[in-house]
Amino acid sequence: MEQAVNLWPLIGVGVIIIGFVLRFNPMLVVALAAIATGLAAPMPVMQIFAAIGTAFVKARNLPLIILLPLAVIGLLERHGLREHAQAWIARIASATVGRLLIVYLGVRELTAAVGLTSLGGHPQMVRPLLAPMAEGAAENRFGHLPEPVRQRVLAFCAATDNVGLFFGEDIFVAFGAIALMHTFLLSSNIDVEPLHIAVWGIPTAVCAFLIHAVRLKRLDGWLERELGGKAAATDVAAKSGE
Repeated sequence: MEQAVNLWPLIGVGVIIIGFVLRFNPMLVVALAAIATGLAAPMPVMQIFAAIGTAFVKARNLPLIILLPLAVIGLLERHGLREHAQAWIARIASATVGRLLIVYLGVRELTAAVGLTSLGGHPQMVRPLLAPMAEGAAENRFGHLPEPVRQRVLAFCAATDNVGLFFGEDIFVAFGAIALMHTFLLSSNIDVEPLHIAVWGIPTAVCAFLIHAVRLKRLDGWLERELGGKAAATDVAAKSGE
Protein backbone atom coordinates (compact mmCIF):
# COMPACT_ATOMS: atom_id res chain seq x y z
CA MET A 1 0.00 0.00 0.00
CA GLU A 2 1.44 3.34 -1.05
CA GLN A 3 2.24 5.83 1.68
CA ALA A 4 0.85 9.36 1.29
CA VAL A 5 3.48 11.98 0.51
CA ASN A 6 3.61 14.98 2.84
CA LEU A 7 3.74 18.09 0.67
CA TRP A 8 3.55 20.56 3.55
CA PRO A 9 7.36 21.02 3.71
CA LEU A 10 7.09 22.80 0.35
CA ILE A 11 5.59 25.71 2.29
CA GLY A 12 9.16 26.98 2.62
CA VAL A 13 9.15 27.77 -1.11
CA GLY A 14 6.07 29.91 -0.64
CA VAL A 15 7.71 31.75 2.27
CA ILE A 16 10.73 32.57 0.08
CA ILE A 17 8.54 33.81 -2.79
CA ILE A 18 6.40 35.99 -0.54
CA GLY A 19 9.44 37.34 1.32
CA PHE A 20 11.27 38.29 -1.86
CA VAL A 21 8.15 39.85 -3.42
CA LEU A 22 7.68 41.98 -0.30
CA ARG A 23 11.44 42.77 -0.34
CA PHE A 24 12.12 41.63 3.19
CA ASN A 25 15.66 40.98 4.38
CA PRO A 26 16.93 37.95 2.38
CA MET A 27 18.68 36.37 5.39
CA LEU A 28 15.51 36.65 7.47
CA VAL A 29 13.39 35.20 4.64
CA VAL A 30 15.69 32.19 4.17
CA ALA A 31 15.81 31.54 7.93
CA LEU A 32 12.01 31.70 8.22
CA ALA A 33 11.66 29.40 5.20
CA ALA A 34 13.97 26.86 6.82
CA ILE A 35 12.03 27.00 10.08
CA ALA A 36 8.67 26.70 8.29
CA THR A 37 9.92 23.71 6.30
CA GLY A 38 11.24 22.01 9.41
CA LEU A 39 8.02 22.53 11.36
CA ALA A 40 5.97 21.16 8.45
CA ALA A 41 8.26 18.10 8.07
CA PRO A 42 7.73 17.72 11.13
CA MET A 43 11.06 18.12 12.95
CA PRO A 44 11.68 18.99 16.61
CA VAL A 45 12.41 22.67 17.14
CA MET A 46 15.88 22.00 18.58
CA GLN A 47 16.74 19.79 15.60
CA ILE A 48 15.72 22.58 13.21
CA PHE A 49 17.99 25.10 14.91
CA ALA A 50 20.79 22.54 15.09
CA ALA A 51 20.52 21.96 11.33
CA ILE A 52 20.58 25.71 10.67
CA GLY A 53 23.61 26.12 12.91
CA THR A 54 25.44 23.25 11.23
CA ALA A 55 24.79 24.75 7.79
CA PHE A 56 26.00 28.15 9.01
CA VAL A 57 29.25 26.71 10.35
CA LYS A 58 29.91 24.85 7.09
CA ALA A 59 29.34 28.01 5.02
CA ARG A 60 31.02 30.51 7.34
CA ASN A 61 33.84 31.16 4.85
CA LEU A 62 31.42 31.84 1.99
CA PRO A 63 30.95 35.57 2.75
CA LEU A 64 34.74 36.02 2.68
CA ILE A 65 34.96 34.29 -0.71
CA ILE A 66 32.20 36.53 -2.07
CA LEU A 67 33.25 39.84 -0.50
CA LEU A 68 36.95 39.78 -1.38
CA PRO A 69 36.42 39.77 -5.17
CA LEU A 70 33.75 42.46 -4.81
CA ALA A 71 36.22 44.65 -2.90
CA VAL A 72 38.84 44.20 -5.63
CA ILE A 73 36.31 45.01 -8.36
CA GLY A 74 35.14 48.09 -6.43
CA LEU A 75 38.75 49.29 -6.15
CA LEU A 76 39.27 48.82 -9.89
CA GLU A 77 36.07 50.73 -10.65
CA ARG A 78 37.21 53.55 -8.37
CA HIS A 79 40.38 53.85 -10.43
CA GLY A 80 38.55 54.10 -13.75
CA LEU A 81 37.93 50.55 -14.95
CA ARG A 82 34.50 51.41 -16.37
CA GLU A 83 35.77 54.56 -18.08
CA HIS A 84 38.69 52.71 -19.67
CA ALA A 85 36.35 49.98 -20.93
CA GLN A 86 34.03 52.56 -22.49
CA ALA A 87 36.93 54.45 -24.07
CA TRP A 88 38.42 51.25 -25.51
CA ILE A 89 35.21 50.07 -27.16
CA ALA A 90 34.58 53.59 -28.52
CA ARG A 91 37.76 53.29 -30.61
CA ILE A 92 36.21 50.39 -32.58
CA ALA A 93 34.03 52.09 -35.18
CA SER A 94 32.20 48.92 -36.24
CA ALA A 95 31.30 47.90 -32.68
CA THR A 96 27.61 47.73 -31.84
CA VAL A 97 25.85 46.52 -28.73
CA GLY A 98 24.57 43.42 -30.51
CA ARG A 99 27.92 42.46 -32.04
CA LEU A 100 29.72 42.93 -28.74
CA LEU A 101 27.22 40.79 -26.85
CA ILE A 102 27.25 38.07 -29.52
CA VAL A 103 31.03 37.76 -29.15
CA TYR A 104 30.69 37.63 -25.37
CA LEU A 105 27.92 35.04 -25.63
CA GLY A 106 30.15 32.76 -27.71
CA VAL A 107 33.11 33.15 -25.36
CA ARG A 108 30.90 32.61 -22.31
CA GLU A 109 29.41 29.39 -23.70
CA LEU A 110 32.81 28.00 -24.77
CA THR A 111 34.50 28.72 -21.44
CA ALA A 112 31.55 27.34 -19.45
CA ALA A 113 31.63 24.22 -21.64
CA VAL A 114 35.15 23.43 -20.41
CA GLY A 115 34.28 24.14 -16.77
CA LEU A 116 35.57 27.74 -16.51
CA THR A 117 32.30 29.09 -15.17
CA SER A 118 33.95 31.68 -12.91
CA LEU A 119 35.50 33.64 -15.78
CA GLY A 120 32.23 35.50 -16.28
CA GLY A 121 29.39 36.47 -14.00
CA HIS A 122 27.42 39.57 -13.10
CA PRO A 123 29.59 41.03 -10.32
CA GLN A 124 33.00 40.23 -11.80
CA MET A 125 32.39 40.69 -15.53
CA VAL A 126 29.00 42.15 -16.49
CA ARG A 127 28.93 45.16 -14.16
CA PRO A 128 32.57 46.33 -14.35
CA LEU A 129 33.37 45.47 -17.99
CA LEU A 130 30.59 44.20 -20.26
CA ALA A 131 27.92 46.74 -19.33
CA PRO A 132 30.23 49.79 -19.67
CA MET A 133 31.50 48.48 -23.01
CA ALA A 134 27.93 48.00 -24.28
CA GLU A 135 27.00 51.50 -23.11
CA GLY A 136 30.13 52.89 -24.77
CA ALA A 137 29.32 51.16 -28.06
CA ALA A 138 25.77 52.56 -28.00
CA GLU A 139 26.85 56.08 -27.03
CA ASN A 140 29.55 56.05 -29.71
CA ARG A 141 26.82 55.58 -32.36
CA PHE A 142 23.83 57.40 -30.89
CA GLY A 143 25.14 59.83 -28.30
CA HIS A 144 23.63 60.11 -24.83
CA LEU A 145 21.27 57.22 -24.00
CA PRO A 146 17.87 57.87 -22.44
CA GLU A 147 17.47 56.04 -19.14
CA PRO A 148 14.91 53.44 -20.42
CA VAL A 149 17.22 52.59 -23.32
CA ARG A 150 20.23 52.33 -21.04
CA GLN A 151 18.35 49.98 -18.73
CA ARG A 152 17.35 47.80 -21.69
CA VAL A 153 20.99 47.54 -22.79
CA LEU A 154 22.05 46.59 -19.27
CA ALA A 155 19.30 43.96 -19.10
CA PHE A 156 20.55 42.37 -22.33
CA CYS A 157 24.09 42.32 -20.92
CA ALA A 158 22.90 40.39 -17.86
CA ALA A 159 20.71 38.09 -19.96
CA THR A 160 23.58 37.29 -22.32
CA ASP A 161 25.76 36.17 -19.43
CA ASN A 162 22.92 34.02 -18.06
CA VAL A 163 22.24 32.32 -21.40
CA GLY A 164 25.91 31.63 -22.09
CA LEU A 165 26.52 30.15 -18.65
CA PHE A 166 23.30 28.13 -18.40
CA PHE A 167 23.61 26.36 -21.74
CA GLY A 168 27.40 26.22 -21.84
CA GLU A 169 27.89 24.48 -18.51
CA ASP A 170 25.48 21.70 -19.53
CA ILE A 171 28.19 20.50 -21.92
CA PHE A 172 30.76 20.13 -19.11
CA VAL A 173 30.72 16.47 -18.09
CA ALA A 174 31.64 17.21 -14.46
CA PHE A 175 28.79 19.69 -14.00
CA GLY A 176 26.37 18.85 -11.19
CA ALA A 177 23.32 18.83 -13.46
CA ILE A 178 24.92 16.10 -15.58
CA ALA A 179 25.38 13.94 -12.49
CA LEU A 180 21.79 14.66 -11.43
CA MET A 181 20.40 13.62 -14.82
CA HIS A 182 22.59 10.50 -14.81
CA THR A 183 21.31 9.51 -11.36
CA PHE A 184 17.69 10.17 -12.34
CA LEU A 185 18.00 8.06 -15.48
CA LEU A 186 19.60 5.24 -13.50
CA SER A 187 16.66 5.28 -11.10
CA SER A 188 14.44 4.69 -14.14
CA ASN A 189 16.66 1.78 -15.27
CA ILE A 190 18.15 3.84 -18.12
CA ASP A 191 21.92 3.55 -18.12
CA VAL A 192 23.41 6.49 -20.02
CA GLU A 193 27.03 7.58 -19.68
CA PRO A 194 27.51 11.13 -18.34
CA LEU A 195 29.68 11.88 -21.37
CA HIS A 196 26.78 11.07 -23.69
CA ILE A 197 24.48 13.37 -21.71
CA ALA A 198 27.03 16.17 -22.00
CA VAL A 199 27.50 15.60 -25.74
CA TRP A 200 23.76 15.84 -26.33
CA GLY A 201 23.83 19.20 -24.58
CA ILE A 202 25.80 20.61 -27.54
CA PRO A 203 22.80 20.94 -29.93
CA THR A 204 20.85 22.75 -27.22
CA ALA A 205 23.77 25.13 -26.61
CA VAL A 206 24.10 25.82 -30.33
CA CYS A 207 20.37 26.54 -30.64
CA ALA A 208 20.50 28.81 -27.59
CA PHE A 209 23.42 30.71 -29.14
CA LEU A 210 21.63 31.17 -32.47
CA ILE A 211 18.32 32.21 -30.90
CA HIS A 212 19.91 34.73 -28.54
CA ALA A 213 22.19 36.03 -31.30
CA VAL A 214 19.07 36.81 -33.36
CA ARG A 215 17.63 38.64 -30.36
CA LEU A 216 20.84 40.66 -30.06
CA LYS A 217 20.74 41.57 -33.75
CA ARG A 218 17.15 42.70 -33.26
CA LEU A 219 18.39 44.82 -30.34
CA ASP A 220 20.71 46.62 -32.75
CA GLY A 221 17.77 47.24 -35.08
CA TRP A 222 15.63 48.49 -32.19
CA LEU A 223 18.37 50.91 -31.09
CA GLU A 224 18.70 52.17 -34.66
CA ARG A 225 14.96 52.82 -34.88
CA GLU A 226 14.74 54.43 -31.45
CA LEU A 227 17.90 56.55 -31.51
CA GLY A 228 19.18 56.64 -35.08
CA GLY A 229 16.80 59.40 -36.17
CA LYS A 230 17.50 61.47 -33.07
CA ALA A 231 21.26 61.17 -33.58
CA ALA A 232 20.93 62.24 -37.23
CA ALA A 233 18.77 65.22 -36.24
CA THR A 234 21.33 66.26 -33.64
CA ASP A 235 24.15 66.10 -36.20
CA VAL A 236 22.13 68.21 -38.68
CA ALA A 237 21.35 70.79 -35.98
CA ALA A 238 25.01 70.94 -34.97
CA LYS A 239 26.13 71.47 -38.58
CA SER A 240 23.52 74.16 -39.22
CA GLY A 241 24.61 75.94 -36.05
CA GLU A 242 28.14 76.11 -37.36
